This record gives sequence, C-alpha cells and structure tokens, in this order.
Amino acid sequence: MSGPGSLEKLVEALRCLPGVGPKSAQRMAYHLLQRERPGAQRLADALAEALLRIRHCQRCNTFTEDDLCERCASGKRDASLLCVVEMPVDLNMMEQTHAFKGLYFVLMGRLSPLDGIGPKELKLDRLLERATDGVVREVVMATNFTNEGEATAHYLSELLHARGLKVSRIARGLPVGGELEFTDAGTIAQAFYERRDY
Repeated sequence: MSGPGSLEKLVEALRCLPGVGPKSAQRMAYHLLQRERPGAQRLADALAEALLRIRHCQRCNTFTEDDLCERCASGKRDASLLCVVEMPVDLNMMEQTHAFKGLYFVLMGRLSPLDGIGPKELKLDRLLERATDGVVREVVMATNFTNEGEATAHYLSELLHARGLKVSRIARGLPVGGELEFTDAGTIAQAFYERRDY
C-alpha cells in the first residue's frame, strides 16, 4: 500500500497554518492547483527562500536575515530601555506607534503550562542575559493582556526585580483579553505612555 499522494500531502501541509481546518486546506489546495498555479509556485519559492535565509536575531530574537536585525544594529535606539513582547507582530505594532525608542526582546510565545510552554521553551535565559548586560536600566513588559500574557509578565517581572532591574508594564489602554496584533496604533501608544511599575 502506497503512502498519501501529492494532493493529500499538500492538503495536510496547509493544515499547519493557524485557523485552517481540513476543508479550508482542501479548498486552498484546489484553488492553487486549478486557478493559481503561478501563485502556488511563487508561494513555494518564497517559502523555500524564507526557510533558507531567515533566522533569529542574536540580540532580540526576532526574525532577520542577518546576525542582528536593523533595530539592534542601529546606534540610534536607546539601549537602556528593553521592551519585551510575545511575537514579531507585536513588535511591529509597537513600532507603528512611534512611542518607543528603545530595543526589544521577542519571546516567540508566552508561558502556557497547558500547552507545555515553560521558561525553558521560551529561552528566558537569553532574555535574562540581555537584560542584565549592564546597559539596560528598565524593562517594559508589553505582553498581551490575556491570562497567559499576564502570567508571563508577572513571572518575568519577578525574575528581573530579583536582579535589581526596574520593570514597568504598559498601561491597560488595551482591552482585557486583547492582543497587540489586533489593536490600533493610537491605543497602543496611549498604553505605552501610561505604563506603570510592575
């Protein structure tokens, strides 16, 4: 008996995307094969190139093609301020506010014991090393206002306070349960300006 055919493999591969179930994956596969073969090839080429070239920034952990991302390589940012966000999309939203001139650390997730994500999986040792480099004076917690985001911010603030660092939290200008990715830039800017010690 042979394994799954190429169509079944394509459908199964598309299911790895967030929010894509079996029917949506099948619909996408049929669309790409029937109506958008050039687009399918562009998608395959772009994905292959991204997998080959994109890696994590050595300082802030976001995605980049170089050892350091543009922000970390820039001498124009305030290195004494470090903003902790969950994902690169959250970093992008913070940047759109033009309210923060410091540097970032991207966790690439949040603490979620039910999903098996603890401090080790988030590589928090890299964050601690970065925050205690002697340059950082304040760490701004900009995790989402979800239960997991709050737990992550609390856990990190305890670790950082124990090392003598000032820790602040962006203000609740954002709705409880809201995520930075889906919030307008003005609301995020207001939350940043009204941050408090944590």
